[in-house]
Amino acid sequence: MVLAATWHVFEGLYDLDLHNYTTYNALAAADPVEVSATEYEVTLRDGAKFSDGTPVTAADVVASFEANIANDTYSAFLSFIDSVTAKDDTTVTFTLKYPFKSLLKGRLALVKIYPAALTEDQLKTNPIGSGPWMYDTINGDDGGTITFVPNENYNGTMPATCETMDWNILLDSTSRTTALTDGSVQAITDVPDSNADQIAASGATVEYVPGFTLPFLMFNTKKEPFNDPRVRQAFFYAIDVEKLIANQMDGHAAAATSFLPESYANYNRASTVYTHDVEKAKQLLQEAGATNLTCKVTYLNTWVSSLIAQIEEDLKAAGITVTTEEQTSQAFYATVAPSEEILPFDVLLASGDPSCFGNDPDLLMSWWYGDNVWTQGRSCWNTTPEWAELQTLLQSAREEADATKQQETWNQCFDLIAENVPLYPLFHRETGTGYYSEKLEDFAPISTTGIVFLGTTPLE
Repeated sequence: MVLAATWHVFEGLYDLDLHNYTTYNALAAADPVEVSATEYEVTLRDGAKFSDGTPVTAADVVASFEANIANDTYSAFLSFIDSVTAKDDTTVTFTLKYPFKSLLKGRLALVKIYPAALTEDQLKTNPIGSGPWMYDTINGDDGGTITFVPNENYNGTMPATCETMDWNILLDSTSRTTALTDGSVQAITDVPDSNADQIAASGATVEYVPGFTLPFLMFNTKKEPFNDPRVRQAFFYAIDVEKLIANQMDGHAAAATSFLPESYANYNRASTVYTHDVEKAKQLLQEAGATNLTCKVTYLNTWVSSLIAQIEEDLKAAGITVTTEEQTSQAFYATVAPSEEILPFDVLLASGDPSCFGNDPDLLMSWWYGDNVWTQGRSCWNTTPEWAELQTLLQSAREEADATKQQETWNQCFDLIAENVPLYPLFHRETGTGYYSEKLEDFAPISTTGIVFLGTTPLE
């Protein structure tokens, strides 16, 4: 919910419409002006101000980008930038390490702009943006609230539409359901599938949007026998994904046929598609010398925990005996970091959705397969020749100006990932949103984590 809140309070030079992933001008007055293949200029919107009344300047943009480039999460997405400088008070110059024209606007949209004068403590306790809303109060985590009020200095195209906006942070599924069905709130994200009928019976709309959200298996590829891709493949053939979707997801998902979901424009069916085939799983294990395999599957205490019982039974049927262990995300990821030692896990069942940052294939693949903590200290796949080959392909696609050739290169990436599966989706989940359509004008759900009220008008 923190990320969703920033969409309402902050602006980038460009922002993403998360309903369709198109990019629109936000703080930028127009598209980037191409000076050369590796240099672009962006001019700020005339009269743009932060909610404290101070003008947005090029220096603020430079400071925001430099902070994000230094950030562990965002640095991989911004590695194409060589430097960001202020040409004058309202013009920013981007110097790139290599041509990046086709992906530039969407990637610049990752960075939200804030005053350069803000300290790190102020950013955490009282962040200031130039968006249509500003924070009034921020209280707590689960069970807490966020209250927004209009930014009176906003002069963009999506002004606030009411006097206040209140968000309740309810991580518990039952609490979210009750809040919507008793009319305490007008909309909720992440509708519990088991409560969808109850919510619909209360008069609210439940709408599912196909998206990228996925459960994945990640293997410790530094540890035998998981350093053999045939063993990793066997897990995916062993698991009856369609049964998981029918029973645990109430049908609101689609089995993975590639790294991207079929609803995405850049989707291409992978050369390796996993279907339930127990005999194929046993054959692969035999070829790899891993029959009678015993291992531990760690799973995180999120919605994926509902999948573990069937997965355990499916693996057992293929001759893989597993013990299971539940952990919190914080506890698990704290134990795995870049190291020369063999890491203390075998297989992880977890979930993820980097599409909240954007949906271009390079961004999504870079999240899990780039030169970062995922491949260095989690899957540990970055020491393999296949990983090196993927990096070469990704870089080639980044620099490719021809859309057809770029897509062909991404398709090679999808095939390579599907064949090696160091980390790979079981299925892509639909995101469920519950809301009262008669109370919200121009509201629409999105396919990723969170909720967007930009351009929405409450009717009561």
